[in-house]
Amino acid sequence: MSISQFAKDYHEKMFPGYVSDFLRTDPEFIERFDNFAFDEVIHHGSLDDKTRFMAILATLLGCQGVDEFKCMVPAALNFGVSPVEIKEIVYQAVAYLGIGRVFPFLKATNEVFESQGIALPLKGQSTTTTENRREAGTRAQVDIFGEGMKDFWKSGPEESRHINYWLAGNCFGDYYTRTGLDYKQREMITFCYIAAQGGCEPQLTAHAAANMGIGNDKQFLIDVISQCLPYIGYPRSLNALTCVNNAAKQFETRRNDS
Repeated sequence: MSISQFAKDYHEKMFPGYVSDFLRTDPEFIERFDNFAFDEVIHHGSLDDKTRFMAILATLLGCQGVDEFKCMVPAALNFGVSPVEIKEIVYQAVAYLGIGRVFPFLKATNEVFESQGIALPLKGQSTTTTENRREAGTRAQVDIFGEGMKDFWKSGPEESRHINYWLAGNCFGDYYTRTGLDYKQREMITFCYIAAQGGCEPQLTAHAAANMGIGNDKQFLIDVISQCLPYIGYPRSLNALTCVNNAAKQFETRRNDS
């Protein structure tokens, strides 16, 4: 057995001119990994290369794979993911992973960009102000999740109602309203963050349903899981698949009832 020509060619597109030292130190492992991740998996499903790399970057944020993320940023650039899109993937992760886990990725992104001659800061993408972020965030929630989110920002027990307010104003008003990515892309990367970090299956199911509601259908999400499996392994991938199946049932029930 040897590394397939397709895997070699795909690796060359990701990392032009780079020869991994793992070929010397771990030849049996890298043969199996490259043939799987860069040939067998690539040939499965219908994701385009750009979407695949956006999903992979979000997944690496979710699983805290900062070293692999730093390697994959140049590859993503080579496959058409723009610097703005990469930064938006990193910024939005803060709402789902927290700055404690995203901080190293922000530093890593800046290091890669500057090493590639990408001037910082990038062009601003914000569309909201302190005064209108909550209202704009609520509109985004309604656009994605439906009319039931219209008053969600003021719902819940008084002692914890501020969390729902922050969800509208900060998570959606500060991030989802930014340009650089559209709703379908933002919901896809959110699905990846949550799937990769694990332990948040109720939220993953909700966002799987939200994806379906805006056009990222069940098969699309299965393709996303499939492309990200080499980076997060089987347990979290299988958990994500269960959440997608549960969301699909809920989505179909709601559609039949309407």
